[in-house]
Amino acid sequence: MKKTDFKENDADNFELDDMLPEYRFDYRKARPNRFTAEVVEGSMIVVLEPEIARVFKTQEAVKAILRAIAKTLPVVQEPRAVSS
Repeated sequence: MKKTDFKENDADNFELDDMLPEYRFDYRKARPNRFTAEVVEGSMIVVLEPEIARVFKTQEAVKAILRAIAKTLPVVQEPRAVSS
């Protein structure tokens, strides 16, 4: 882990915000998240436990089984709002 530069005036700011200098993040060195390109709006990210991940090796396998299960579920209708 790289440390950010510690400047003399940071010592004065330390008492004001109680953040240690090593936790200061240099946003000039930040890069975009390379994993967000695959995430579509409205998606849900799920972390599989190791024993399940051993069975479903790819995201396509997980999606296929979930779609198959979803087809067997009864359709649940949203309750209608009562108009007055």
